[in-house]
Amino acid sequence: MSEENKTLLRCFHQEVLNERKLEVIDQLCAPDIVDHSAPPGSPPGMDWARQMISMLFAAFPDMKLTTEDLVAEGDKVVARYTMKGTHRGEFMGIPPTGKEVFITGMEVNRVVGGKFVEHWEVMDQLGMMQQLGLAPPPGPVGS
Repeated sequence: MSEENKTLLRCFHQEVLNERKLEVIDQLCAPDIVDHSAPPGSPPGMDWARQMISMLFAAFPDMKLTTEDLVAEGDKVVARYTMKGTHRGEFMGIPPTGKEVFITGMEVNRVVGGKFVEHWEVMDQLGMMQQLGLAPPPGPVGS
């Protein structure tokens, strides 16, 4: 089961995120998937995922995700990933900056019956905002 869950997440990363095949989402995710990372008031189920992924594609049309590590145990699969892309479209109300970003993140997915049913994710949003010039870089340590 662990290897099957890893294959499922590799498929999501490659086909949905890198090849832009949004129709594959329905094959990989349960319609009532719970995204614990979605902000309050987000649309339920796959509507939020589609909305977020489409926004990323529009803002970073050359975005590529690299799966750095995959760990699976029982019904969960965890990935550490990196994303790289150029900010060429509006992103969460932020006009394009033309700057390239390199983002790191981790996600945990629970799988039941060969589909994702729960999702948790953290990514370095502050680092992304700093790279876009929208947040100050960190100050000196120990001052």
